Amino acid sequence: MKQNYINGAWVDGASSSANINPSNTTDIIGHYAQADAQQTELAIAAAAAAAPGWALSNIQMRADALDKIGSEILARKEELGTLLSREEGKTRPEGIGEVARAGAIFKFFAQECLRLRGDKLPSVRPNLDVEVTREPVGVVGIIAPWNFPIAIPSWKIAPALAYGNCVLIKPAELVPASVWALTDIISRAGLPPGVFNLVMGRGSVVGQAFLHDRRVNAISFTGSAATGAKVASAAIGRMAKVQIEMGGKNPLIVLNDADLATAVNCAVQGSFFSTGQRCTASSRLIVEKGIYPAFVAAMRDKLATLKVGDALGDGIDIGPVVDQSQLDQDMEYIGIGREEGATLAFGGERVACATPGFFLRPTLFTDCSNDMRISREEIFGPVGMVIPADSYEHALAMANDTEFGLASGIVTTSLKYATHFKRHAEAGMVMVNVPTAGVDYHVPFGGRKGSSYGSREQGTYAAEFFTTVKTAYCGV
Repeated sequence: MKQNYINGAWVDGASSSANINPSNTTDIIGHYAQADAQQTELAIAAAAAAAPGWALSNIQMRADALDKIGSEILARKEELGTLLSREEGKTRPEGIGEVARAGAIFKFFAQECLRLRGDKLPSVRPNLDVEVTREPVGVVGIIAPWNFPIAIPSWKIAPALAYGNCVLIKPAELVPASVWALTDIISRAGLPPGVFNLVMGRGSVVGQAFLHDRRVNAISFTGSAATGAKVASAAIGRMAKVQIEMGGKNPLIVLNDADLATAVNCAVQGSFFSTGQRCTASSRLIVEKGIYPAFVAAMRDKLATLKVGDALGDGIDIGPVVDQSQLDQDMEYIGIGREEGATLAFGGERVACATPGFFLRPTLFTDCSNDMRISREEIFGPVGMVIPADSYEHALAMANDTEFGLASGIVTTSLKYATHFKRHAEAGMVMVNVPTAGVDYHVPFGGRKGSSYGSREQGTYAAEFFTTVKTAYCGV
């Protein structure tokens, strides 16, 4: 059994859970510890005890530790990427790419340890100096999702440690292997006991303990909108700092003047790669009527070339969805789309492969409207829908007509429309002539409306969440 890591030691859980390969459900990747309430309490106590010392630790020591972690991740990216794809289902090249991103994140924040800035200001009153500095918030509880099993944990863990916080992390129950492997690397980086703790287990046990224990000063959560609302309510109820990333129903506008090949590439990459299991996926393809027939035909031709199969297989474009529950949800929405009167232009059925797994052919609905359920609700699978638009203005209005606001994209050769769209798209991230899914590791990540709550993740903006500002006056 793969153990939890608490207070600098590997410890057995109260029970264990099997990690199953979604490409081959007969393949058990391993059995992973499940913490109970008592073990979670030990982890929280360890982090709280280590927090004062780590907050004042030497910044070069922090930088060296994070750089060492990043170096090992990058050196082992093919091995770790294979493990990631085996447990989550994205293709092996996608898995390796995600691991490389995790390594780069740790390398970036290793240097951020040395760049924590403050201000020294004159007071408006005589004989006073003012210093504005940033200090760690204390103990950070991290609740990670299953769709990016190493990248998202890394972009939470690395800044938390860089800015002097102690970490408690609960990975998603479906994908413990990637975070366990990351923890194994972190355990050899020279961090003091209690600074970093892996607590695998159920959300109703481990997650709830993080949320309600006052020794946990901040909560960083990525997951569904429904769970995110509960996390926010619990954290705010005890005045803990909270950062939440939830879902999206991201639009990609295709204008009449768009380059068709670029439009199809953006749509296919954004909607269907990583099996559509990305909060930044462009599931609403809003297409101006002049290019609509050519776009739909080109999309069908491209989707017909995509190979669905075992995530570790050669030449595979689309792996399985993550589990039976997600597959059932995808199939339910495909049924809803048919009932609502959308045209099923491609896919919509399960795919039989050599091994038992959760394989679904990429699915494209056409002749949709923006008020259909499949256009309003996040499906989180390889299902896209094409919505006709009368004009750019009509397309923009539909793009913004959603409760979400994570990413929004446009394909156009017009500088006028591209510039206008960047200003008027109601989203935290805006893409022009590139897929909505896919962001750099050194710039802020996050959205608006129902997609995000709290400060941005990644890049230098991560300091807003993982530190607190102190203003100090000194008489001279």
